[in-house]
Amino acid sequence: MTSTQNDVVAKATTLQTLHRAPEILRVVNVWDAVSAKTVAALPGTTAIATAGHSIAASFGYDDGGMPLDLALQGAKTVVDAVDLPVTADLDDGYEDPAETIRRAIGLGIVGANVEDRLRPFDESVARVRAIVKAAEQEGVPFQLNARTDAIARGGERPLDESIADAIARGKAFLDEGASLVFVPGGHPREVVERLVEGLGRGKLSVIGLPGALPAAEYEALGVARISYGPLTQRVALRALRDLATDLYGTGVVPEDTPALN
Repeated sequence: MTSTQNDVVAKATTLQTLHRAPEILRVVNVWDAVSAKTVAALPGTTAIATAGHSIAASFGYDDGGMPLDLALQGAKTVVDAVDLPVTADLDDGYEDPAETIRRAIGLGIVGANVEDRLRPFDESVARVRAIVKAAEQEGVPFQLNARTDAIARGGERPLDESIADAIARGKAFLDEGASLVFVPGGHPREVVERLVEGLGRGKLSVIGLPGALPAAEYEALGVARISYGPLTQRVALRALRDLATDLYGTGVVPEDTPALN
């Protein structure tokens, strides 16, 4: 095994340890080299997660519409910018999810979010199985944060039915070797409790949308990981908008603006 392969395995193992720890893993999503370096420099950062939506927006694409090559290029930019484990948002895994993961591992990516988009149950499970097998063949303990859209895309069906579907899909994904199950949405406490009960403590991944529970409360409930998706970029863009608005007014950059390196 080459030194590069050893490094990938080591980072994947580190991410695996973070996922299995009793403390919730907080990953602040980034979208390019400078955002990655900014977050990586913080003392509390132990791993880096890309935001597919944000990378797509940077290249002028809608969420879910970015070509695979560009998605991998964006994630590789982040990998090259930091020394920490990087887990990437790879949409639905694209046409061949196993090959997508092989390519991702080859770029130094050690984990990924891959969504089911509420495909038929058996097809969704088969795609997770293919990803896990591909990673095993590469010899990397790749951390698949398998996303189910059972609630997010549940439409008008009763919430209880969507929760049951999310648990059934999640348990099947875990049985196939997924590390965690990501169930996006602004879930109230009682829904989180039901998801944790159904999937097991330390197996649920959530997103910190506005109005969500604090990370410490998610941790107490048994949630393994919290990420923030495109919200980090939106906050950054709001700051840019507010600054630009002020510059069109006073035309003065705030005195506390960080100095150039």
